[in-house]
Amino acid sequence: MFDDIRLRLTLGYVGILALILLLFGGVLVLGFRDATVRQHDDLLIKEARAWAATAAGGGRLTMPTESGEYALVQLAPGGGVRFRDATARSLGLPDEEAARRTVAQGEMIMVTTGGAGGAARVASVPVFDGSGEVTGVVQFGRSLRTELEAVDRLLLVLVPIGVGSLLLAGVGGLLMSRRAMRPAREAFERQRAFIADASHELKTPLSLARVAGEVLAREPEAPDAPEIRARQLSEIDRTSAILSDLLTLARLDAGKLGVERETFDLAQVIFETADRFRTRTADRGITLDVSVFGKIPARGDAVRTGQILAAVLDNATRLTPEGGRVTVTGDLREGGAEAVVSDTGPGIPPDHLPRIFDRFYRVESARARGLSGGGTGLGLAIARDLARAQGGDLVARNAGEGGAVIRLALPGG
Repeated sequence: MFDDIRLRLTLGYVGILALILLLFGGVLVLGFRDATVRQHDDLLIKEARAWAATAAGGGRLTMPTESGEYALVQLAPGGGVRFRDATARSLGLPDEEAARRTVAQGEMIMVTTGGAGGAARVASVPVFDGSGEVTGVVQFGRSLRTELEAVDRLLLVLVPIGVGSLLLAGVGGLLMSRRAMRPAREAFERQRAFIADASHELKTPLSLARVAGEVLAREPEAPDAPEIRARQLSEIDRTSAILSDLLTLARLDAGKLGVERETFDLAQVIFETADRFRTRTADRGITLDVSVFGKIPARGDAVRTGQILAAVLDNATRLTPEGGRVTVTGDLREGGAEAVVSDTGPGIPPDHLPRIFDRFYRVESARARGLSGGGTGLGLAIARDLARAQGGDLVARNAGEGGAVIRLALPGG
């Protein structure tokens, strides 16, 4: 699929360049030919007027050489030929129509004729007597062979350059399209991996719920039926949570998740969120400390910020062993507000640290080393996206004495 798109992009790029080169070359060739013809027309007009002056003075017209490039004709007012050199017929002279127009208008005209010798430019000049009457016409012509040969030589130069440019454009287009398609390919691969991971995550609880349903269908009055129903409900709840997280991520990716940008007290959000985890930490023998002094004005969405802190605290409390400690601090830093959650768990292996916020990446696979509990691998990914949607960020590092530190930064209020 991507190779086909690359080929189409390259062909489109080469086609546009070919059109540009064709237009540019056409304008260049026509301009060059027109400029050359005009330059030679000036000389032609001077010569024709000189011959007309000779004819008006009664002089005899003769061509000094018969080069085949120039031709001279003298006509009577009625069109009769008074003089014609040997080259005239091959260049299409005399031009009777041009002669009639010259006599009728009483002024010089320029025309292009054609004969056996090819195209020619002709200056048709009236001859006047002493009283101002037209007594004849002198037509002096010059072959356009020189100009046409010059245009041919120019084309011989331009055509190879154009072909070479198109070949280079094709190679460059392939390279550029490869670079241009790389983000799309990577996004497609991430999307495909995301779909595969999501399918796997959903398949597991659904399969367990189905197995429980089949057991209850065969033995509805089994002694452990209540326990089976509880496990089934638990798997259904887990499936619902995964679907809810996937929906949140989809709305974040589409930019359709509502995020407020208002001033709120980050300290209050920290206290309220930490209170939700006190029962869990007490049951597991984990100390939960909150160190916040005074108000911390921040700008963003208080509800979404609480969701971020909840995801971070859930991760910290799940991975901190019994007897450990989870600490939450809040403060103002460099014109912004921050909340920091640290734990005394096993920390994050350095090679896993860059992936800590990847979707479906399980922190416990790298950190827990046997600790119970496990999430879907979406909580921290959603938390970072929510932080960035508020103009902030979520970063993680290892503490020097062990454990992990996750810092939420928000704009100041």
